[in-house]
Amino acid sequence: MSIVVTGATGAVGSRVVANLLAGGVTPAVVVRDPSRLADPAAVDVRIAPGYADPIAMTAALAGCDTLFLVSGRESAVRVSEHVSAVAAAVEAGVEQVVYLSFQGASPNCTFTFGRDHWHTEQAIRSSGLGFTFLRDSFYQAALAQMCGADGVLRGPAGDGAVAAVAHDDVAAVATAALLTDRWVGQTLDLTGPEALTLTDAAETMSEVRGLPVRYVSETVEEAYASRSHYGAPDFEVAGWVSSYLAIANGEVSQVSDAVERVTGHPPISFRSYLLANPHLLEHIGR
Repeated sequence: MSIVVTGATGAVGSRVVANLLAGGVTPAVVVRDPSRLADPAAVDVRIAPGYADPIAMTAALAGCDTLFLVSGRESAVRVSEHVSAVAAAVEAGVEQVVYLSFQGASPNCTFTFGRDHWHTEQAIRSSGLGFTFLRDSFYQAALAQMCGADGVLRGPAGDGAVAAVAHDDVAAVATAALLTDRWVGQTLDLTGPEALTLTDAAETMSEVRGLPVRYVSETVEEAYASRSHYGAPDFEVAGWVSSYLAIANGEVSQVSDAVERVTGHPPISFRSYLLANPHLLEHIGR
């Protein structure tokens, strides 16, 4: 089996590469900048400027039968970029794709970027490639990063809950899915062990950080206004705001047993994750 990993310098992809190397498997990696790799000499480096370049992507995937496809950077044309990457995989002779999707992906899910994932899943299904879809919930690291330096977590999530998952758990499942065909044809929701409201998350951050952290529920109008100073494009701001609305609507609250079922160990709790990664909260109170 020859495995190729995209997004190999990212939070999930880098962990998958490390897992494979630790297990004695040398993967190929597709990157823009090999200098960002932890150890370029340890892997088979393939260069491609992006998913939208079909010639470069086809060459980068050549000779590999199993692909870990990490979604591209959020953009207004991300679906077309993903479709191009899938077409390149078919052209290169790839047989199986493990795609990093999103919990609740559907054509009309509240989280706008989740719709991109659904369309990408459909492109993979239509391609004839074997597939495993890993639908992870929001990341536990993101919950910490959503909190401002003033110790306030703001957003229109209401009393909704989110079963946030750790990057390490997602990477562990992805690694297992790449190394065996046991999960081919399956869609796996990847979550933490519990669903937390943002009030719960704020309380946990407060206890771990030792400083006051609180959640302030915004209206949709307030959420757009409070983020307007970033000057981000409309599609990106809509993604930010709709992520909270997906929580409010209960679309990311279901807890799954997939992490334990695939890896044999329970998923990391939000509290344990923060205790192991205290740097994520260092910005609070500064």
